[in-house]
Amino acid sequence: MGFGRQTYEFLKAASMAHAKWDYEVSMSIIKNRKKLLVLLILTLPILAVSLTTAADMIGGKTAYAPAHYTTTIFVVSIAVGLAAGLITGCIGAGGGFIITPALMAAGVKGILAVGTDVFHIFAKAIMGTTVHKKLGNVSVKLAIAFLVGSSGGTFIGGWINKTLYNKDPLLSEAFISTVYAVLLGFLGFYAMADFIKSTRKPAAGGGGGHDAHGGPSGMTSLAVNIQKINIPPMITFDEDFGGRRISWLFVAIGGVIVGMLAAIMGVGGGFVTFPMFVYIFGVSTATTVGTDILQIIFTAGLASIAQYAIYGYVFYTLAMGMLIGSLIGIQVGALTTKVVKGIHIRGFYAMSIIAGFINRASTLPKKLTELEYINMDKTLTTNIEFIGNIIFWIVVGFFGFWVISKFFANIGKLREEG
Repeated sequence: MGFGRQTYEFLKAASMAHAKWDYEVSMSIIKNRKKLLVLLILTLPILAVSLTTAADMIGGKTAYAPAHYTTTIFVVSIAVGLAAGLITGCIGAGGGFIITPALMAAGVKGILAVGTDVFHIFAKAIMGTTVHKKLGNVSVKLAIAFLVGSSGGTFIGGWINKTLYNKDPLLSEAFISTVYAVLLGFLGFYAMADFIKSTRKPAAGGGGGHDAHGGPSGMTSLAVNIQKINIPPMITFDEDFGGRRISWLFVAIGGVIVGMLAAIMGVGGGFVTFPMFVYIFGVSTATTVGTDILQIIFTAGLASIAQYAIYGYVFYTLAMGMLIGSLIGIQVGALTTKVVKGIHIRGFYAMSIIAGFINRASTLPKKLTELEYINMDKTLTTNIEFIGNIIFWIVVGFFGFWVISKFFANIGKLREEG
């Protein structure tokens, strides 16, 4: 297996692991009346927003909000959250990847979209995460080393985004769009290749029984080799599984990477924690799940509050709208998987990721021309961006319509099964 394929499998497992966490957290909120009441209370300030513009964002810097802001954008944020939730619930991966691109496509500035997205993840995490027994498997030493690294990573990532924005907002937009275009392009085209192969060879097993939260029963060769490197202090963990040791340095470096991703992309960082712990560090699944819960809360909270909210880069109204939309979307999407073919779900996963790639990549010619890095006709770059936007919303809209129509068409059957 080549490096590209290994990287794709790693990122795919990461996306699936984060989607599973998202689903569990969302269901925890939906099934708890007290948490739903908290959500209702959190949305009450939106009524005040319609009366004053000073409360639009934590930090109060309304200059960073979309110039065309109206109460309609709250409805748009619900639609964005709904689409992401449908993808997460139905496909089991990838929904979180379209939130920031979708917000940017709707006219929200990149740094504000990132800050709002990671704040929405933090809000969902503290509301819906069920800690109870899972935290009994946490290795405190592993968690401390990782969180030290992730906190440093959030400051690095936040500094990069804020520095680029302060230098030139266009530069910030181009940077965030480039990061998403590279990641989504890589994931999307590999996923499409997998989908095409699966349609030609339906007997292959539909993905080989891959489970993002399963992983191999033993450690990978990479994990074995990393655990052999003795750089004090060494951390011992998984005593219940015979005991394993790893240098704090590797865990902290992993934390730095996760923290940077959280602050730069607004994805919470948790989407790479699981495969990183299991496949690279050789940590058991049980210990990883508990540590991941702590990591998402801590990293997303530090990134959203310390790096974005206090500087006015969080759009509270949008965050609450996305939270409401995603809770509905995840539930509908998860139920719909019972009445649709798996091959269709895989195809839509690839299509949604590629649509996100096209949307972000299509904005780059215009931004790079305005930055005077390249020289292209202004009308041409504007048309490219417009077409990319249209393709994105058509794909996302069609997927949403397809899932919702399948849900209502089979609602009787779903009730019987439920």
